[in-house]
Amino acid sequence: MTGVSRQHRQVSLGRQGLAALMLLIIAAFLAGCAGQAPRDDERSYEPVMPEEPAESERVSGSIFQAAYASSLVEDRRARRVGDILTIRLVERTDASKSMNTNTSRDSSTSMQPPTLFGRGVTHRGRPILETEMGSSRSFEGGGESSQSNRLEGEITVTVARRLPNGNLMVQGEKWLTLNQGEEMVRIAGIIRPQDIASDNSVPSNRVADARITYSGTGSLANANQPGWLTRFFQSPLSPL
Repeated sequence: MTGVSRQHRQVSLGRQGLAALMLLIIAAFLAGCAGQAPRDDERSYEPVMPEEPAESERVSGSIFQAAYASSLVEDRRARRVGDILTIRLVERTDASKSMNTNTSRDSSTSMQPPTLFGRGVTHRGRPILETEMGSSRSFEGGGESSQSNRLEGEITVTVARRLPNGNLMVQGEKWLTLNQGEEMVRIAGIIRPQDIASDNSVPSNRVADARITYSGTGSLANANQPGWLTRFFQSPLSPL
């Protein structure tokens, strides 16, 4: 092989290695970006404002105005679209799982040497064509995982819709701006009017189809996120 062809081959291998490296970087970037996509549209948590009724004409010459009357014994709990109520976050989950697997298998096979005229075939006094095979397999594996979550606090939401059966669809969010970033709590779900307490609050474990999101942005949130290369090796795209 001439020096020119050898140099050409080295350049070709170098380009292939560079192309493979670029594909690896692109795949890692895509794998890292896949976990950062938001789940819900932020606009879906905007408060729903009720339709303003047409202003009634004031009756002159009368102190009492029926259109602006308010009952002293009226229930102040949320029941209409646009009303607000407080949800007390009392979420706590604990989960654990363990698994152990042990398997083993042993097998052996032997073949007796053939005979010739009633006598075994030997070579220098030792039997030949005698075969013995054996195999042994074993596998032992185990795994254990546990997870615990706890979320406490309060968030005030609005009634977005009143269902035909009387249940209320509620939604809302709370943003806290801190010196190291922002913290956000979102919740949406369905509640029953009878679960609303006298102080116009309801615990989160009484919210059906609840979607609760607790997240944040800033330096503290970024410190808890692994780098893009780590996310790649932990993704299904990793060959390891």
